Amino acid sequence: MFKNLFKRKNKEDKSKEKEERKVVTEEIERDELGTKVDERERLDIKEESNLSFFDKLKVGLDKTRKGMTEKIDAILKSYGKVDEELFDDLEEILVTADIGINTTMEIIDRLRDRVKVEKVTEPDRVKGLLKEEIKEIMKEARKENSLSIESLPVVILVVGVNGTGKTTTIGKLSYNLKNEGKKVIIAAGDTFRAAAIEQLEEWSNRSGADFISHREGSDPAAVIFDGIQAAKARKADVLICDTAGRLHNKKNLMNELNKIFRVVDREYPEAQKEVLLVLDATTGQNAISQAKVFKEVCDITGVVLTKLDGTAKGGVVIALQSELGLPVKLVGIGEKIDDLQEFNVDDFVEAIFN
Repeated sequence: MFKNLFKRKNKEDKSKEKEERKVVTEEIERDELGTKVDERERLDIKEESNLSFFDKLKVGLDKTRKGMTEKIDAILKSYGKVDEELFDDLEEILVTADIGINTTMEIIDRLRDRVKVEKVTEPDRVKGLLKEEIKEIMKEARKENSLSIESLPVVILVVGVNGTGKTTTIGKLSYNLKNEGKKVIIAAGDTFRAAAIEQLEEWSNRSGADFISHREGSDPAAVIFDGIQAAKARKADVLICDTAGRLHNKKNLMNELNKIFRVVDREYPEAQKEVLLVLDATTGQNAISQAKVFKEVCDITGVVLTKLDGTAKGGVVIALQSELGLPVKLVGIGEKIDDLQEFNVDDFVEAIFN
């Protein structure tokens, strides 16, 4: 009896020991796997941080490239000659990429004329010509794509509907300007949206910019007034002013923005001014509609296009510059604080067609 108990206990001990060894082995394997994953993540982060803006743009425009350029390649390969049907198919692809009907028709008309003049008969040569025409049409219609911040001080008024990335754009822009050695103040003029002030304050802390705000529901123009006084007193280089993003009543929006602009003109006439419209690239043609409304309401000097890395509708950039004559000055191509970059036409087109 005792012998059987001893055998059973010995068997249980061995089984327990085996189970413990298994658990320890699994923990070691998990640790080793975790270390490898951590190393991979560190390498990915390091690799990503070493990417040039052009490389980041190429990665960010991957969805647009698949939605437009890869379809163009497939169409061109399916044709043995250049004919009117080919132009029709190309036109359809450009329209679905949210370049817009008017801009697309102009591009195709110019492409058709170019093909005729240069006597192009091989479909594979059309892609290069199309790329050149898109570049040309963007450059012809645009003003300066760079931010006008050479002459200090500068006031940057940021407009746009809620949800487009206005708050994050201000934070990222502040971060970039601070890294250039500029003293930046942010004025929280969007006093109507819940938590807008708190969110903007968090971004000011992250970017290292000074912050001016009033209570929720305060007069936006009064906040901008205090921001201007602070900019003067602290000898700031750049004052970035947030504004309310309400489009349900265009008249109210116009009155509100005009009041802010009057305060800036009266209190800070020596400052150079930029009025940046923030648009969400993922909304495609809806972004064009928003741009038209804001263009009626105020003198837009440039566009910031956010979430360009998350959309197949990157063609909206072409429509903004060629159809509306609004220069795209900054583009958001990621979630990180340094992922807001200056826009360049050549880099943009090359990244789509590369």
